[in-house]
Amino acid sequence: MIKVVAFNGSPRKEGNTGILIHSVFEVLNNEGIKTEVIQLGNKNVHGCTGCGKCREVQNKRCQIKNDLLNTCIEKMIEANGIILGSPVYFADVTSEMKALIDVAGYVTRGNGHLLARKVGAGVVAVRRAGEIHALNSMNNFFMINQMIVPGSSYWNMAQGREPGDVLNDTEGMQTMKRLGENMAWLLNKLKA
Repeated sequence: MIKVVAFNGSPRKEGNTGILIHSVFEVLNNEGIKTEVIQLGNKNVHGCTGCGKCREVQNKRCQIKNDLLNTCIEKMIEANGIILGSPVYFADVTSEMKALIDVAGYVTRGNGHLLARKVGAGVVAVRRAGEIHALNSMNNFFMINQMIVPGSSYWNMAQGREPGDVLNDTEGMQTMKRLGENMAWLLNKLKA
């Protein structure tokens, strides 16, 4: 069975970022793809310290007490596809999302490139500006991990300030639907 795991970097579990993730998931679920969301925002996570122990020990884990991020890494390794979702905070991803990017990137690359050829997509909820930089932060994670990144009809973002406002961004919501369609198509082709 094909599985996609998403990581919601927003502190608002049911906020605009969550709405965007679930919009993509609706398409994936209709294609028979199993989905799971891990709530990352507003959780106590620790960024990478560059200690290098994950590369020495080779057990696919961060060696500092980082239980949630180690669970996230396990979920990434098990999944066929990965979605990273974040609101824009000062023209970039949230600090929790950045911690995941740094720790998971260091661990998976240092343990044999464990994410190579998986499918990855970022989604961004934005009030007004900074979405391209935030999306690039997530895309850089996918690219350096040798992942395959599907496109959509526009950049994977939708505008909204208050929870639910992204639903009023017709083009943004259409972009999420098309992203789901392209991701499902790609996952099915890779499985064949």
